[in-house]
Amino acid sequence: MSNPRRKLDLYGKFDELTSSLVHPQASAGRLKTFIDLFCGVGGFHIDAARSNLKCVFASDIDAPARVVYQNNFGIVPNGDISSVKAKDVPDHDLLCAGFPCQPFSIIGDRKGFDDARGTLFFEIARILEEKRPSAFVLENVKQFSTADKGSILRRMLETLKDLGYDVDWRVLNALDYGLPQKRERVLIVGRLGTLGNFSWPEKSPKQRPLRDILEKQPDEKHSVSARIARSRKEKHQASVKPAIWHENKSGNVSSHPFSCALRAEASYNYLLVDGERRLTPREMFRLQGFPDSFNLAEADSQARKQAGNAVPVPMVEAVIRAVKNAR
Repeated sequence: MSNPRRKLDLYGKFDELTSSLVHPQASAGRLKTFIDLFCGVGGFHIDAARSNLKCVFASDIDAPARVVYQNNFGIVPNGDISSVKAKDVPDHDLLCAGFPCQPFSIIGDRKGFDDARGTLFFEIARILEEKRPSAFVLENVKQFSTADKGSILRRMLETLKDLGYDVDWRVLNALDYGLPQKRERVLIVGRLGTLGNFSWPEKSPKQRPLRDILEKQPDEKHSVSARIARSRKEKHQASVKPAIWHENKSGNVSSHPFSCALRAEASYNYLLVDGERRLTPREMFRLQGFPDSFNLAEADSQARKQAGNAVPVPMVEAVIRAVKNAR
């Protein structure tokens, strides 16, 4: 007689998963539906919908983001996923989750699973255990792969494998998928039984020029003061134009024909267009690959935060397509 399955401990005990879980031998079937956990304003939704998948459930704890999601997709996301019973989540084929990155981010406290938000991975695990979707695509910051000397990622991969999934991961850069933004992210993919002939998407030979991203007549409210502009230009002279000027924590200024990674809270101040003005909310969403038809939050401060939290659309779209096409 096999041992009974032990329940997942949602607060840090990876090793409590039993090895008696059944590992399906056959490849997962066709993907038709998806759920969108930690959905933000819906970058994953755009990506999955472009692969002809239908969203049957979404969730995010942030109320303003839920409003934007509803305005764009006609779906009202649930709130805190930890308050939703796994059995109440609709059946689905693909689980998508850009789970909160703050505990693993280079600009956070790097507390990993000592930070309560770090345990949100277990919300994903308990739904995978209960609903057994055919596949998943997860996203987090690059630093997640090296947090606690890589042990957090290793234990997470072990947990996913114990749940019966064939798993792979890679650090991808939005610059390699057509966007003028250097944004490196960990992508983790899995399918029940076997990934089959899955392969990571090839890099795009073309990059959208920064000039196409920038608004022709941005509102004057985005201009910096003469003092800030003078200070930047005293420190740096750009070799290309247009360029995004970046000032790091040490005060060093550099410029590139692309943007450094957008951040949920800081991008507004540390990234300047040609050293003269801040990025507009629409420009920030364009840097993430969102179409201009996407309806932004009314408040600029919310739109900037939401853009910084979003996934790079073309990059994640390519990964979802590769997972869907794997046999």
